[in-house]
Amino acid sequence: MDAETIRELIQTGLPGAQARVQGDDGVHFEATVVCEAFKGKLPLARHRMVYATLGDLMGGAIHALQLKTVTPDEAA
Repeated sequence: MDAETIRELIQTGLPGAQARVQGDDGVHFEATVVCEAFKGKLPLARHRMVYATLGDLMGGAIHALQLKTVTPDEAA
């Protein structure tokens, strides 16, 4: 697994989202996801939205994903 593939999956699964993903070992990654759809949602709900875009890869090909999830207003 690579960071670019994860970025593409997140951005495809969350239309309008902008994701930055880093990770050099192929199993541990960090992502910052900016998405208007996060507005009014608690952090756990935001994380679940991102995890849903990755499906079965979580816990498999992606061993760990550290997330920062913000709205565009929060990112500014």
